Amino acid sequence: MASFIKWLSPGMKVKRWLFLGLLGLPVLGLGLALLDRHLVGWMTAVMDTLANRLTDFPQWLLGVLAVLFGLTMMGYGFKMALRSVMGVVRPDQSEKLVETIYQRRSLQRGPKVVVIGGGTGLSSLLKGLKEYTSNITAIVAVTDDGGSSGRLRYNLGILPPGDIRNCLVALADKETLMEEVLQYRFDSGELAGHNLGNLLLAGLNDVSGGFDGAVKALSKVLAIRGQVLPATLENVVLGADLEDKRVIFGECNISATTCRINRVFLRPHLCQPLPEALAAIKEADAVILGPGSLYTSVIPNLLVDGMAQAIQTSPAQKIYICNIMTQPGETRGYSVYDHVKAILDHAGPVVEHILVNSEPIPSRLLKKYREQNARPVKVDANRLEDLGIKIYSKYLVQHTNVVRHQPEKLAYAIMEIISNPKAAASGQESLRIYQPSRGFRQTAKR
Repeated sequence: MASFIKWLSPGMKVKRWLFLGLLGLPVLGLGLALLDRHLVGWMTAVMDTLANRLTDFPQWLLGVLAVLFGLTMMGYGFKMALRSVMGVVRPDQSEKLVETIYQRRSLQRGPKVVVIGGGTGLSSLLKGLKEYTSNITAIVAVTDDGGSSGRLRYNLGILPPGDIRNCLVALADKETLMEEVLQYRFDSGELAGHNLGNLLLAGLNDVSGGFDGAVKALSKVLAIRGQVLPATLENVVLGADLEDKRVIFGECNISATTCRINRVFLRPHLCQPLPEALAAIKEADAVILGPGSLYTSVIPNLLVDGMAQAIQTSPAQKIYICNIMTQPGETRGYSVYDHVKAILDHAGPVVEHILVNSEPIPSRLLKKYREQNARPVKVDANRLEDLGIKIYSKYLVQHTNVVRHQPEKLAYAIMEIISNPKAAASGQESLRIYQPSRGFRQTAKR
């Protein structure tokens, strides 16, 4: 019964078609009667015969039973016909059709979110966000030059597929199964170190006529919620000006440097973004930077020609998710203010809100990270307030062997900011949060 009622929920776009179908029945009967007036006489004769033979049976009860029997036949017939069709169109019946439609319709009403970055941080955020909205655009950095991505970039001349593959997997409708397939890594032979998803994108690059076509093709195969776009289709190299006056090139070299970074840049300097990326930023309800490596995942996207300007002029809320820990090569000793200041220096006013972690880090992990010269990023609230940036402090840690953002916690915090930024900033926990199965609802106080 609950499933049947859900079919009639607002936004399902089912009631109108059911009503139209039922309305067609009397119209069909009228049409048949007009085509052959003998049909009316035949139906009258049948009714008279039934009335004569069932004289002891209440006529009103007979009418009720006939109506119920007719409706049962119609309902069962429609159900089996739909099941027969969906058995071919949608072979996987592990989830009820009504649940699938209800969820997808709800997700389509979610906020329009643009997420900009790269690395594992971006894919973690996408895993959580896809449970709240399908209106997601992920803009991914294409400066990676290490590992499987670097080898394919050098040997085939394609854009690095690694970070984009991770984002596609994160947004896939059947994430667990596809993650096992696309994240498989060969450990022997000439393909040792290569990732199956990377190789698939490399092959689709030729079949689809370009890297953007390859990403779109794999997006369709995975039935992802939203879209994934490379920041640019040009083969750009990341460079950095260091404090000791040296200039170095390559994302791997920049990540490994022990010298403080003054500024990063792209070569060539003028590289064009995809029009779809600029359009998504213009129409977004929220533009989110990070989480991810400051100089090699977040800022490179903002250096693409026109990207920073599009964010500045967008009416969207502009949110930066700061890393939980500093990175030995890039941000050693950096506070939250230092992270934000670096973004503003490179791209101008593209941050209005900042989300930071306030959850304590387990001591065993702190010891492990201190051995690598990494520390929790210090929140210097006063300096941030001087910049006019609102701070949101939440519990965001995923409890594993490494310090990472937990996807569900992170997405929930982002939805709090989008839904009610004033209440989120003040620490209130009773907010109207959008959830895919319930729309906007009131959360319970913790």
